[in-house]
Amino acid sequence: MSDIEKISASHENGSQDGNIAGSIDGLPPDPDAHLSEEERAKIERKLVWRLDWILIPWLCILYLLAFLDRTNIGNAKVAGFAEDLHLASHDYNLTLTIFFISYSVFEPLTNVLLKKLRPSVFIPIIMILWGCSMTGMGFVTNYSGILAARWFLGLTEAGLFPGVNYYLSCWYKRSEFGIRAAIFFSAAAISGSFGGLLAAAIELMDGIGGRPGWAWIFILEGLLTVVFGVLSFWMVHDFPDQARFLSDDDRARVVRRLKMDQQSSAEHEEWKISYLYAGLKDWKMWLGMVIYMGCDMPLYAFSLFLPSIVQNLGWGSSTVRAQLMSVPPYVVAALLTVVIGFIADRTHQRGLCNIGVSLIGIAGFCMLLGSAEPAVQYAGTFLGAMGIYPCISNTISWMANNIEGVYKRGVVLGFVIGWGNLNGIVSSNIYFSPPRYLAGHGVMIAYMVVFLLGGSVLNTVLLRIENKKRREGKRDYRIEGKTTKEIEALGDDQPDFMYTV
Repeated sequence: MSDIEKISASHENGSQDGNIAGSIDGLPPDPDAHLSEEERAKIERKLVWRLDWILIPWLCILYLLAFLDRTNIGNAKVAGFAEDLHLASHDYNLTLTIFFISYSVFEPLTNVLLKKLRPSVFIPIIMILWGCSMTGMGFVTNYSGILAARWFLGLTEAGLFPGVNYYLSCWYKRSEFGIRAAIFFSAAAISGSFGGLLAAAIELMDGIGGRPGWAWIFILEGLLTVVFGVLSFWMVHDFPDQARFLSDDDRARVVRRLKMDQQSSAEHEEWKISYLYAGLKDWKMWLGMVIYMGCDMPLYAFSLFLPSIVQNLGWGSSTVRAQLMSVPPYVVAALLTVVIGFIADRTHQRGLCNIGVSLIGIAGFCMLLGSAEPAVQYAGTFLGAMGIYPCISNTISWMANNIEGVYKRGVVLGFVIGWGNLNGIVSSNIYFSPPRYLAGHGVMIAYMVVFLLGGSVLNTVLLRIENKKRREGKRDYRIEGKTTKEIEALGDDQPDFMYTV
């Protein structure tokens, strides 16, 4: 995610790199010092490729399961879940709402726990716990039971998404993080398509063991999560300074890459309350929360209600068809998410990517709001998905790019993502007037115009102004009389740290 622009072209040749390396405190010895630039570049490419194959695929599977488990209630509703439990419209909406309350309340705390307990312990434990909560949803018989299960599902899932984004930001350079975050988050879109297909198949088990089809959706998907949670004790790795799959030379290479990229992610920091205060005092965190709520609320509303929207298009009463027709918009959204991640990494223009993509989504929901034609509405769901999903990973990458310091970044990402998910409460309570859902589509448009589009424009402008001041030397006073270690401790307040715009 280099989404950091450097003031000088200091990485253009080896001698300049050597000068920079000499000024960085705690930089490990270079195991490739005796090699040519071409040989070093080849080794680095192989290292990054190896990290990709060891870290990314398994994390994508975990998030696919997480998003599947939190949104499959929409598929279960189409399969008769609400009718069987005698849930009125407001009861069903509250079962959606209660998930987001526990999810967002506990989310800011989870990155600190991830750092203290280690990813290889923390992530498998929360997976097993939320898998058990999901399985329990298949055995509920009343309203209070489903409320309790959804509460614990939100609590136990809270650590995965902010945790993995924080975790990946501690492994990759800024110019590499965006596409990885996009690939990771595309699992959410894939889970939307996969969830529709899986729900259509599982629903055919209706009556087996005396359980309805919707119950089997919860039971089987929950048990699958538990299995992957147990396997994660061996498949999820720790941070670079502790990861067992790295040789000593590769560990030195990873740490050097991060430090040369002006990241303290390679440092083994101890938690201090000052990291929390540093995040709370940073205006970028608060504006990031505004931007993220502008895409996260629409994300959940879209995921939870797309099967119902499709079912109400008037193309027949088959629930299986409604499940299957919800698949294509997710597939297109997943592809665009990866494309935008690649473009943003290469151009370092995350703000412009957010602005352009959000306009696509706004157009899609305008189509849903303004037309009663099923074909137009269905086309609108494609544009809506394309305008939401890429902005999630791009916004998280944008925030992570511009926050330096291991714990400070963890705190900021926790608050940004937690606040966005708290707006899932809104998403659970706006789609209540079928078949047109005019109020729901209108609220979605308002969120995307004011918070996503407006916030992205404001953040881009403010970051450009700050970068200009740093280029002009107006922030150089911050390092006067300070040691190298003290300058590094400034994090993103260093005058030569250029923000990703």
